[in-house]
Amino acid sequence: MGGRLATDLVEVSHDPDCLDDGGFWAVSTTFENEFTAAKFATVIDAPFPSTPWIPMQGLWSSSLSADQYIAYVERIRSSVADGWVYQVNACRRLTHADDGQSLRGLFSEILKNNPAPWASYFEIPGLMIASASPELFLSRNGSTVKSSPIKGTQPTNSQQFGSKDQAENVMIVDLMRNDFGQICKSGTVEVPRLLSSEEHPGLQHLVSDVQGELLNDISWNQILTALSPPGSVSGAPKSSATQVIAENEIARGPYCGALGWIQGNQAVLSVAIRTFWKDLHINFGTGAGITWGSDAFAEWEETQLKAKRLISIAGGGLQ
Repeated sequence: MGGRLATDLVEVSHDPDCLDDGGFWAVSTTFENEFTAAKFATVIDAPFPSTPWIPMQGLWSSSLSADQYIAYVERIRSSVADGWVYQVNACRRLTHADDGQSLRGLFSEILKNNPAPWASYFEIPGLMIASASPELFLSRNGSTVKSSPIKGTQPTNSQQFGSKDQAENVMIVDLMRNDFGQICKSGTVEVPRLLSSEEHPGLQHLVSDVQGELLNDISWNQILTALSPPGSVSGAPKSSATQVIAENEIARGPYCGALGWIQGNQAVLSVAIRTFWKDLHINFGTGAGITWGSDAFAEWEETQLKAKRLISIAGGGLQ
Protein backbone atom coordinates (compact mmCIF):
# COMPACT_ATOMS: atom_id res chain seq x y z
CA MET A 1 0.00 0.00 0.00
CA GLY A 2 1.44 3.38 -1.01
CA GLY A 3 4.82 1.88 -1.85
CA ARG A 4 5.13 0.05 1.48
CA LEU A 5 5.79 -3.66 0.94
CA ALA A 6 5.51 -6.13 3.83
CA THR A 7 6.68 -9.74 3.38
CA ASP A 8 7.69 -12.80 5.45
CA LEU A 9 4.57 -13.44 7.52
CA VAL A 10 5.26 -13.90 11.23
CA GLU A 11 1.87 -13.86 12.95
CA VAL A 12 -1.87 -13.50 12.30
CA SER A 13 -4.11 -12.14 15.05
CA HIS A 14 -7.85 -11.61 15.40
CA ASP A 15 -7.49 -9.57 18.60
CA PRO A 16 -7.25 -5.78 18.07
CA ASP A 17 -5.21 -5.51 21.28
CA CYS A 18 -2.27 -6.88 19.26
CA LEU A 19 -1.93 -3.40 17.74
CA ASP A 20 -0.81 -1.99 21.09
CA ASP A 21 2.65 -3.58 20.74
CA GLY A 22 3.70 -0.72 18.42
CA GLY A 23 4.78 -3.03 15.60
CA PHE A 24 3.78 -2.90 11.94
CA TRP A 25 0.50 -4.71 11.29
CA ALA A 26 -1.36 -5.05 8.00
CA VAL A 27 -5.05 -4.87 8.89
CA SER A 28 -8.29 -6.04 7.29
CA THR A 29 -11.68 -5.80 8.95
CA THR A 30 -14.99 -7.00 7.58
CA PHE A 31 -18.09 -4.85 7.38
CA GLU A 32 -19.45 -7.12 10.11
CA ASN A 33 -16.52 -6.02 12.36
CA GLU A 34 -14.41 -9.17 12.22
CA PHE A 35 -10.76 -8.21 12.72
CA THR A 36 -7.65 -9.67 11.08
CA ALA A 37 -4.11 -8.34 11.43
CA ALA A 38 -0.88 -9.76 10.04
CA LYS A 39 2.64 -9.04 11.26
CA PHE A 40 5.49 -9.34 8.78
CA ALA A 41 9.23 -9.68 9.40
CA THR A 42 10.23 -7.42 6.49
CA VAL A 43 8.73 -4.01 5.76
CA ILE A 44 10.40 -1.91 3.08
CA ASP A 45 9.64 0.87 0.61
CA ALA A 46 9.46 -0.90 -2.73
CA PRO A 47 7.17 -1.28 -5.74
CA PHE A 48 4.68 -4.11 -5.84
CA PRO A 49 6.26 -7.14 -7.57
CA SER A 50 4.59 -7.36 -10.98
CA THR A 51 2.70 -10.59 -11.66
CA PRO A 52 0.94 -11.61 -14.90
CA TRP A 53 -2.85 -11.77 -15.10
CA ILE A 54 -4.92 -13.63 -17.69
CA PRO A 55 -8.31 -11.90 -18.09
CA MET A 56 -11.20 -14.06 -16.93
CA GLN A 57 -13.98 -15.19 -19.24
CA GLY A 58 -17.74 -15.40 -18.84
CA LEU A 59 -20.26 -13.35 -16.89
CA TRP A 60 -20.15 -12.31 -13.26
CA SER A 61 -23.24 -13.23 -11.27
CA SER A 62 -24.86 -10.74 -8.89
CA SER A 63 -26.26 -11.42 -5.42
CA LEU A 64 -29.17 -9.13 -6.41
CA SER A 65 -30.71 -8.83 -9.88
CA ALA A 66 -31.69 -5.41 -11.20
CA ASP A 67 -35.31 -5.98 -10.12
CA GLN A 68 -34.24 -7.20 -6.66
CA TYR A 69 -31.90 -4.25 -6.16
CA ILE A 70 -34.58 -1.77 -7.25
CA ALA A 71 -36.99 -3.37 -4.77
CA TYR A 72 -34.32 -3.04 -2.06
CA VAL A 73 -33.95 0.66 -2.86
CA GLU A 74 -37.71 1.13 -2.57
CA ARG A 75 -37.72 -0.61 0.82
CA ILE A 76 -35.06 1.82 1.99
CA ARG A 77 -37.09 4.77 0.73
CA SER A 78 -40.06 3.44 2.71
CA SER A 79 -37.86 3.21 5.82
CA VAL A 80 -36.83 6.83 5.26
CA ALA A 81 -40.48 7.83 4.96
CA ASP A 82 -41.17 6.02 8.23
CA GLY A 83 -38.39 7.97 9.96
CA TRP A 84 -36.29 4.84 10.60
CA VAL A 85 -33.24 5.98 8.58
CA TYR A 86 -32.07 8.98 6.57
CA GLN A 87 -29.63 7.16 4.31
CA VAL A 88 -28.50 3.59 3.64
CA ASN A 89 -25.65 2.37 1.46
CA ALA A 90 -27.19 -0.50 -0.52
CA CYS A 91 -24.69 -3.01 -1.90
CA ARG A 92 -24.56 -6.21 -3.87
CA ARG A 93 -21.85 -8.78 -4.52
CA LEU A 94 -20.58 -9.83 -7.94
CA THR A 95 -19.13 -13.35 -8.08
CA HIS A 96 -17.00 -15.21 -10.63
CA ALA A 97 -15.72 -18.77 -10.61
CA ASP A 98 -12.16 -19.03 -9.28
CA ASP A 99 -9.84 -19.78 -12.18
CA GLY A 100 -6.90 -20.53 -9.90
CA GLN A 101 -4.97 -17.30 -10.42
CA SER A 102 -3.46 -15.32 -7.59
CA LEU A 103 -4.99 -11.88 -7.16
CA ARG A 104 -1.43 -10.53 -7.22
CA GLY A 105 -1.72 -10.49 -10.99
CA LEU A 106 -5.03 -8.64 -10.86
CA PHE A 107 -3.56 -6.09 -8.46
CA SER A 108 -0.65 -5.55 -10.88
CA GLU A 109 -3.20 -4.72 -13.58
CA ILE A 110 -5.12 -2.42 -11.20
CA LEU A 111 -1.96 -0.44 -10.48
CA LYS A 112 -1.36 0.01 -14.22
CA ASN A 113 -4.91 0.64 -15.43
CA ASN A 114 -6.84 2.03 -12.46
CA PRO A 115 -4.43 3.85 -10.13
CA ALA A 116 -6.17 4.73 -6.88
CA PRO A 117 -4.88 6.76 -3.93
CA TRP A 118 -5.41 3.93 -1.42
CA ALA A 119 -4.84 0.90 -3.66
CA SER A 120 -3.62 -2.01 -1.54
CA TYR A 121 -3.01 -5.73 -1.62
CA PHE A 122 -3.39 -8.08 1.36
CA GLU A 123 -2.59 -11.78 1.32
CA ILE A 124 -2.37 -14.32 4.12
CA PRO A 125 -3.27 -18.03 4.06
CA GLY A 126 -6.96 -18.30 3.25
CA LEU A 127 -7.47 -14.67 2.24
CA MET A 128 -6.53 -12.51 -0.76
CA ILE A 129 -7.72 -8.93 -1.23
CA ALA A 130 -6.91 -6.61 -4.15
CA SER A 131 -8.32 -3.13 -3.67
CA ALA A 132 -8.49 0.00 -5.81
CA SER A 133 -10.05 2.07 -3.04
CA PRO A 134 -10.42 5.81 -3.63
CA GLU A 135 -11.54 6.45 -0.04
CA LEU A 136 -9.58 7.14 3.14
CA PHE A 137 -11.24 5.60 6.19
CA LEU A 138 -8.69 6.75 8.75
CA SER A 139 -5.22 8.23 8.80
CA ARG A 140 -3.38 8.79 12.05
CA ASN A 141 -0.27 10.84 12.70
CA GLY A 142 0.41 10.93 16.42
CA SER A 143 -2.78 12.14 18.05
CA THR A 144 -4.27 13.63 14.85
CA VAL A 145 -6.81 11.54 12.97
CA LYS A 146 -8.58 12.21 9.68
CA SER A 147 -11.28 10.56 7.60
CA SER A 148 -12.29 11.51 4.04
CA PRO A 149 -15.76 10.08 3.34
CA ILE A 150 -16.97 9.84 -0.25
CA LYS A 151 -20.66 10.28 -1.02
CA GLY A 152 -21.54 11.22 -4.57
CA THR A 153 -20.31 9.48 -7.73
CA GLN A 154 -20.79 10.35 -11.39
CA PRO A 155 -18.95 9.83 -14.69
CA THR A 156 -15.92 11.99 -15.43
CA ASN A 157 -16.71 15.36 -17.07
CA SER A 158 -20.26 15.39 -15.70
CA GLN A 159 -21.92 18.57 -14.56
CA GLN A 160 -21.83 19.79 -10.97
CA PHE A 161 -23.02 17.33 -8.32
CA GLY A 162 -26.73 17.63 -7.59
CA SER A 163 -28.48 18.45 -4.35
CA LYS A 164 -29.11 14.75 -3.57
CA ASP A 165 -25.37 13.96 -3.63
CA GLN A 166 -24.51 17.04 -1.60
CA ALA A 167 -27.16 16.30 1.03
CA GLU A 168 -25.99 12.70 1.27
CA ASN A 169 -22.37 13.78 1.73
CA VAL A 170 -23.28 16.23 4.49
CA MET A 171 -25.28 13.50 6.28
CA ILE A 172 -22.24 11.21 6.36
CA VAL A 173 -19.95 14.06 7.40
CA ASP A 174 -22.26 14.63 10.38
CA LEU A 175 -22.16 10.90 11.14
CA MET A 176 -18.34 10.88 11.03
CA ARG A 177 -18.21 13.96 13.25
CA ASN A 178 -20.33 12.06 15.75
CA ASP A 179 -18.09 8.97 15.52
CA PHE A 180 -14.97 11.11 15.97
CA GLY A 181 -16.63 12.77 18.95
CA GLN A 182 -16.45 9.43 20.76
CA ILE A 183 -12.67 9.16 20.42
CA CYS A 184 -11.47 12.78 20.17
CA LYS A 185 -11.01 15.61 22.64
CA SER A 186 -13.95 17.95 23.01
CA GLY A 187 -13.82 20.89 20.61
CA THR A 188 -11.17 19.39 18.30
CA VAL A 189 -13.42 17.73 15.69
CA GLU A 190 -13.64 19.89 12.57
CA VAL A 191 -14.40 19.72 8.85
CA PRO A 192 -11.53 21.44 7.01
CA ARG A 193 -12.85 20.37 3.58
CA LEU A 194 -16.52 20.03 2.59
CA LEU A 195 -18.03 18.89 -0.74
CA SER A 196 -14.87 18.82 -2.83
CA SER A 197 -15.02 17.22 -6.29
CA GLU A 198 -12.17 14.76 -6.97
CA GLU A 199 -11.23 13.13 -10.26
CA HIS A 200 -10.58 9.38 -10.29
CA PRO A 201 -10.20 6.96 -13.21
CA GLY A 202 -13.49 7.22 -15.12
CA LEU A 203 -15.33 8.79 -12.15
CA GLN A 204 -15.82 11.96 -10.16
CA HIS A 205 -16.35 11.72 -6.41
CA LEU A 206 -17.68 14.19 -3.88
CA VAL A 207 -15.31 14.12 -0.89
CA SER A 208 -15.09 15.82 2.51
CA ASP A 209 -12.54 15.68 5.35
CA VAL A 210 -13.24 15.24 9.06
CA GLN A 211 -10.38 15.46 11.55
CA GLY A 212 -9.76 15.65 15.28
CA GLU A 213 -7.30 15.13 18.15
CA LEU A 214 -7.51 11.79 19.95
CA LEU A 215 -8.25 11.42 23.63
CA ASN A 216 -5.21 10.66 25.76
CA ASP A 217 -4.35 6.97 26.21
CA ILE A 218 -7.05 5.72 23.86
CA SER A 219 -6.42 2.23 22.45
CA TRP A 220 -6.69 1.04 18.87
CA ASN A 221 -9.43 -1.34 19.97
CA GLN A 222 -11.48 1.63 21.23
CA ILE A 223 -10.84 3.61 18.03
CA LEU A 224 -11.86 0.79 15.69
CA THR A 225 -14.91 -0.08 17.78
CA ALA A 226 -16.15 3.52 17.68
CA LEU A 227 -15.62 4.00 13.95
CA SER A 228 -16.62 0.63 12.51
CA PRO A 229 -18.18 -0.05 10.12
CA PRO A 230 -17.25 3.01 8.04
CA GLY A 231 -20.09 5.52 7.98
CA SER A 232 -19.98 6.17 4.25
CA VAL A 233 -20.77 2.53 3.44
CA SER A 234 -23.36 1.98 6.17
CA GLY A 235 -25.68 4.99 6.52
CA ALA A 236 -27.32 7.30 9.01
CA PRO A 237 -28.17 6.69 11.74
CA LYS A 238 -25.56 3.92 11.60
CA SER A 239 -27.38 1.55 13.96
CA SER A 240 -30.60 1.68 11.91
CA ALA A 241 -28.77 1.51 8.58
CA THR A 242 -26.76 -1.57 9.53
CA GLN A 243 -29.99 -3.30 10.60
CA VAL A 244 -31.55 -2.57 7.20
CA ILE A 245 -28.40 -3.87 5.49
CA ALA A 246 -28.39 -7.09 7.54
CA GLU A 247 -32.03 -7.72 6.59
CA ASN A 248 -31.46 -7.26 2.84
CA GLU A 249 -27.90 -8.30 1.95
CA ILE A 250 -25.64 -11.30 2.30
CA ALA A 251 -22.59 -10.72 4.50
CA ARG A 252 -20.24 -8.22 2.86
CA GLY A 253 -17.07 -9.68 4.34
CA PRO A 254 -13.88 -7.69 3.58
CA TYR A 255 -15.84 -5.44 1.21
CA CYS A 256 -16.74 -2.17 2.97
CA GLY A 257 -14.47 -2.97 5.90
CA ALA A 258 -11.14 -1.27 6.62
CA LEU A 259 -7.91 -2.17 4.84
CA GLY A 260 -4.41 -0.84 5.40
CA TRP A 261 -1.73 -0.71 8.06
CA ILE A 262 -1.23 0.37 11.66
CA GLN A 263 2.09 0.95 13.42
CA GLY A 264 1.99 2.47 16.89
CA ASN A 265 0.48 5.95 16.57
CA GLN A 266 0.72 5.96 12.76
CA ALA A 267 -1.83 4.45 10.39
CA VAL A 268 -3.42 4.52 6.96
CA LEU A 269 -6.68 2.61 6.52
CA SER A 270 -8.88 2.75 3.45
CA VAL A 271 -12.54 1.90 3.09
CA ALA A 272 -12.36 -1.39 1.18
CA ILE A 273 -14.54 -0.39 -1.77
CA ARG A 274 -13.67 -1.10 -5.44
CA THR A 275 -12.29 -4.29 -3.97
CA PHE A 276 -11.83 -7.89 -5.12
CA TRP A 277 -11.43 -10.71 -2.64
CA LYS A 278 -11.05 -14.43 -2.96
CA ASP A 279 -12.62 -17.21 -0.91
CA LEU A 280 -14.25 -20.10 -2.79
CA HIS A 281 -14.93 -17.61 -5.61
CA ILE A 282 -13.59 -14.28 -6.77
CA ASN A 283 -15.82 -11.52 -5.45
CA PHE A 284 -16.34 -7.83 -6.10
CA GLY A 285 -18.69 -5.49 -4.24
CA THR A 286 -20.56 -2.49 -5.57
CA GLY A 287 -23.16 -0.19 -4.05
CA ALA A 288 -24.83 3.20 -3.90
CA GLY A 289 -26.09 5.56 -1.22
CA ILE A 290 -29.87 5.64 -0.99
CA THR A 291 -31.96 8.55 0.31
CA TRP A 292 -35.61 9.53 -0.05
CA GLY A 293 -34.62 11.44 -3.19
CA SER A 294 -33.13 8.36 -4.89
CA ASP A 295 -34.34 7.10 -8.24
CA ALA A 296 -34.14 3.32 -7.85
CA PHE A 297 -33.11 2.53 -11.45
CA ALA A 298 -30.51 5.32 -11.42
CA GLU A 299 -29.03 3.82 -8.25
CA TRP A 300 -28.78 0.43 -9.97
CA GLU A 301 -26.99 2.14 -12.85
CA GLU A 302 -24.58 3.75 -10.37
CA THR A 303 -23.63 0.31 -9.04
CA GLN A 304 -23.01 -0.79 -12.64
CA LEU A 305 -20.89 2.31 -13.29
CA LYS A 306 -18.73 1.70 -10.22
CA ALA A 307 -18.15 -1.93 -11.22
CA LYS A 308 -17.66 -1.53 -14.97
CA ARG A 309 -14.07 -0.30 -15.15
CA LEU A 310 -12.59 -2.73 -12.65
CA ILE A 311 -14.54 -5.71 -13.97
CA SER A 312 -13.19 -4.88 -17.43
CA ILE A 313 -9.68 -5.12 -15.98
CA ALA A 314 -10.38 -8.45 -14.27
CA GLY A 315 -12.13 -9.88 -17.33
CA GLY A 316 -15.61 -11.22 -17.88
CA GLY A 317 -18.79 -9.22 -18.27
CA LEU A 318 -21.62 -7.75 -16.24
CA GLN A 319 -25.10 -9.16 -16.60
